[in-house]
Amino acid sequence: MKKQFLILLLAIFPATLFAAGAGVHLDKAKIDIYDKESIKRGAKTFADYCFSCHSAKFMRFNRIAKDTGMSEEEVREMFIFTRNNKGKETKIGDLMTVSMTEDYAKSAFGGAVPDLSLTARSRGADWLYTYLRTFYADPTRPTGMNNQTFADVGMPHVLWAQQGIRKPVYETEDHDGVEVKVIKSFEMAQAGSMTEEEYNAFVADLVNFMVYVAEPVQTERRDLGVYVLIFLAIFFVFAYLLKKEYWKDVH
Repeated sequence: MKKQFLILLLAIFPATLFAAGAGVHLDKAKIDIYDKESIKRGAKTFADYCFSCHSAKFMRFNRIAKDTGMSEEEVREMFIFTRNNKGKETKIGDLMTVSMTEDYAKSAFGGAVPDLSLTARSRGADWLYTYLRTFYADPTRPTGMNNQTFADVGMPHVLWAQQGIRKPVYETEDHDGVEVKVIKSFEMAQAGSMTEEEYNAFVADLVNFMVYVAEPVQTERRDLGVYVLIFLAIFFVFAYLLKKEYWKDVH
């Protein structure tokens, strides 16, 4: 019974449990899937810094145009600058695959580069927002960078020019009699092109786009849910009056 309950809990709250399991404080991401301008800005960032390696193979280019109000030509200029992973010319109605093959990714990075279609659902928006803001310099890592949210991550900090390069500030804590060095804060080693506030907004737009990609239909689903609840409320009134009419002579 306990096992069945745990499976049900994982099915209902997958992103929350996944994120909480890391034991890292997650900052709240300001997500608004109705903000099309934010999603457009996030799409531009995704195209410039993520899409060369990471696919979003459950999304089509023309769906982005349809949902955000961009023209197909705008989306084409933003995203379609390579051939797909089969070497064919990419079309506006294609899925968002990348030209990088799995074999090349394994030889270059030691493993396949993950698809990002459902990352916002599996990890959660807060996890993504925190992860993209907690890179720090670590000369022991192959890329020279590490991440407080995802320790020993293989991904380089592709947004370092915007955020800058930060060094961790450690403090020693006692964990059951064992002294452990933990990161308490960061200090800027090299300034980026953005202020902290600008970078946070920049990342929030990217995460907003990824939340949209993970479930493009969610705005319609939410709007439809309101109408369904209104219908059920009205139906309840008629059902209740009908019940009273049927049972009025029953004692």
